[in-house]
Amino acid sequence: MPLIGWLFILLAFGLVLGSLFMLRDSSNMKISEQKMKKILERKAELEAEEKHKKDD
Repeated sequence: MPLIGWLFILLAFGLVLGSLFMLRDSSNMKISEQKMKKILERKAELEAEEKHKKDD
């Protein structure tokens, strides 16, 4: 395989690994209580809507 092929493979491999490391590092982010409350309220609303549609 020509040198340019190996460079593309290494570049692609580096991009995948870099993305995975960034994803791992961002997994420790804390969500404020206010945001979590909004998320849970919205989840409850969506579940109620789905249940209502399912019952119809």
